[in-house]
Amino acid sequence: MDEVSRRPPKHIVRKDHDGEVLNSFSHGHHLPPLKPSDYSLPLCLYLANALVFSLFFSVAYFLLHRWREKIRKSTPLHIVTFPEIAALICLVASVIYLLGFFGIGFVHSFSRASTDSWDVEEYDDDNIIIKEDTRPTGTCAAPSLDCSLSLPTKIHAPIVSTTTTSTFSDDDEQIIKSVVSGSIPSYSLESKLGNCKRAALIRRETLQRMSGRSLEGLPLDGFDYESILGQCCEMAIGYVQIPVGIAGPLLLDGKEYTVPMATTEGCLVASANRGCKAIYASGGATSALLRDGMTRAPVVRFPTAKRAADLKFFMEDPDNFDTIAVVFNKSSRFARLQSVQCAIAGKNLYMRFSCSTGDAMGMNMVSKAVQNVIDYLQNDFPDMDVIGLTGNFCADKKAAAVNWIEGRGKSVVCEAIIKEEVVKKVLKTNVAALVELNMIKNLAGSAVAGSLGGFNAHASNIVTAVYIATGQDPAQNVESSHCITMMEAVNDGKDLHISVSMPSIELGTVGGGTQLASQSACLNLLGVKGASKDSPGSNSRLLATIVAGSVLAGELSLMSAIAAGQLVNSHLKYNRSAKDVSKITF
Repeated sequence: MDEVSRRPPKHIVRKDHDGEVLNSFSHGHHLPPLKPSDYSLPLCLYLANALVFSLFFSVAYFLLHRWREKIRKSTPLHIVTFPEIAALICLVASVIYLLGFFGIGFVHSFSRASTDSWDVEEYDDDNIIIKEDTRPTGTCAAPSLDCSLSLPTKIHAPIVSTTTTSTFSDDDEQIIKSVVSGSIPSYSLESKLGNCKRAALIRRETLQRMSGRSLEGLPLDGFDYESILGQCCEMAIGYVQIPVGIAGPLLLDGKEYTVPMATTEGCLVASANRGCKAIYASGGATSALLRDGMTRAPVVRFPTAKRAADLKFFMEDPDNFDTIAVVFNKSSRFARLQSVQCAIAGKNLYMRFSCSTGDAMGMNMVSKAVQNVIDYLQNDFPDMDVIGLTGNFCADKKAAAVNWIEGRGKSVVCEAIIKEEVVKKVLKTNVAALVELNMIKNLAGSAVAGSLGGFNAHASNIVTAVYIATGQDPAQNVESSHCITMMEAVNDGKDLHISVSMPSIELGTVGGGTQLASQSACLNLLGVKGASKDSPGSNSRLLATIVAGSVLAGELSLMSAIAAGQLVNSHLKYNRSAKDVSKITF
């Protein structure tokens, strides 16, 4: 039993309709089980809800259809017909009904007398009194089954806490009860209490009492919850620990970098470290940043495809670019419009804006700027219907050919020449074997699989580990891991030329999770913490080249392990627990 402060057991009394006490018990003791029918709702409630749902969607569709017809025919919207007035009244009535929790309280008041259910007479800190109908309760089918009563949700009977923290104060206990009962929303605890850690503690305890499951092992202390408020995570109850290892030194463009990697995969850091060693012993790697531009692509719709084409021609006309750029750039000191690429699908127009964003990854920055342009265009194109600020032509957090071809974020190429003796002594293989394996596996094999941007061994492994360590959005590893690995024998076939081309590395050194203490420390280790004062954007561009250099090291080491037949043995050695599993009980 956990060493915790237990609340006094709740005393529960069960009575029949005549007020006679049938039995009494403390919270946690066994009760005869309730039948499924005890929780069932009356038939009239289901029928009423179905009717109101149908009415709501029918009148909503009718009004939207009428609104669209008026726009097409240039009919004033304030002129309404009798059917429209009736539809509006039905819509308001159905919304009021649905807001009343699907009308349960209203309808149930008429059917309460005929409903066989458990009803709460009284609930306070001292007793829970439950009235039972005269129907036999039944017994368990088998003595071995646990027949303890799970109280209905509406009773909100607190479950004994499993938190291994100190005793809660009276104020905290009152707040916990209010959250359990639903009178205080869990998401509002930070604003109500003014203390983010206390809010996380109370939310955590509430969750344990309501679910009956322990969160022991999920740490709470040692984290600055103020730093994530309104920026990184909502409804916090703790944090997850991920070990951080280092690979390096990575010798890139004449400088050494120790690369932090957050991962739970064995062999990954060791493999990247071996690749860094081979690159270092061969004189280092070099990189080039080819492009730097974040994208956002809204989608708008017109009455006709010709009108959509008119806006496409307008946006792509060089004479209009300067005007659009002025409207776009006024949203930020760092947002600078680079290009606009348009695509049409029928009456729908997708406009892919690309801009520089300084040291920030820049999604919020470019979204704000795009909204300014949309508002500006609405004046000259009043029949333009804005469907969404993003139409997936960006494309964010999805594997897409447009990112593979056009690039998104930072486009980087990184290369190194690995000497023959290093290939043999450090990587334990030979140049010919690596070149052949890369051709058959990374190029031909990925083509057979129909891969999109996946012409590599495990670029996403390295990208994700570095992203988590440095506070990037790990979901953007989808397009950031687009990579083609090339290998070629050079210098009369003695040495190995290896390169990685990565067209869409999306990251930043300010904003998001980069400002958290642990992630900020990892950025500081690389010398790219925060925004560059001398050259805005240079820190994020440098981080992108470091990511590409780390991927180069990871590709070199893993491909060598596969060529030498070391992959399985390495994982058996480094990716297995040292615990004696025969002694583990379940």
